[in-house]
Amino acid sequence: MEISNNTPHKHYAICKPYGFISQFITNEKKKKKNHKFLGELGEFPEGTMAIGRLDRDSEGLLLLTTDGKKSYFILSSKVEKEYHVQVDGILTNVAIEKLKQGVTITVDGTDYITKPCKVSIVEKDPDLLPKRSKKIRDERHGPTSWISITLREGKFRQVRKMTAAVGFPTLRLLRVRIGKIYLNRMQAGEVIELDEHFEI
Repeated sequence: MEISNNTPHKHYAICKPYGFISQFITNEKKKKKNHKFLGELGEFPEGTMAIGRLDRDSEGLLLLTTDGKKSYFILSSKVEKEYHVQVDGILTNVAIEKLKQGVTITVDGTDYITKPCKVSIVEKDPDLLPKRSKKIRDERHGPTSWISITLREGKFRQVRKMTAAVGFPTLRLLRVRIGKIYLNRMQAGEVIELDEHFEI
C-alpha cells in the first residue's frame, strides 16, 4: 500500500546486513523462525518497499522507496548493478572470460544463459568492508579472490550460480552500486535518506 499522494515520497539507501530478508511485511510463521527484516534497521514510513532484492546471505546496497512508480521504473530500466564477490580460490583468466561472455545456470528448473557482463579482479581491504555477523573462512582453508561483476539482469541468486558454474563458489557477495548510487563506506545496517529527485 502506498502512502497518500499528499505526502512527499521517501527514498533511502541502506547497507543490508548479512542474514536479513529484503522484506518489511512479515507473517507469524516467519517471525517464529526468527527471521530478520528490513524494518528492524530504522523507522520507515508506511508503504516503504525494497526496490529489488538481495537474498538473505548477500549484503550491501539496497534502495527503499514509498513510491511504487519509481520502484517500477528502476526495476524495468535494467540499470547496472555492480557486485564485489569473494570466491573460493584464485579466479583464472579463463573463468573471467566465461563469466563475461555468459554461462549456463538453472533458473526455475530450466537452463538459462546469462547475458554478457563486465567482470574484473578487484582488491579489497578487509578492514574497510561492512562488518558481518558470520565470519568467512580464513586463508588457512585456502586462498580466495575478489572480483567485480556488473549486470543489468537479476535472476534469483544469479551471481552465486555464475561463479559456481565456472568452478569458483561464492563465499561473500556485496552489492556496491546501483546505477549512479554507490555503497561507498556505508556500514552494515546504515540508512541514508536520498533526495526526492535522486538520479539512478
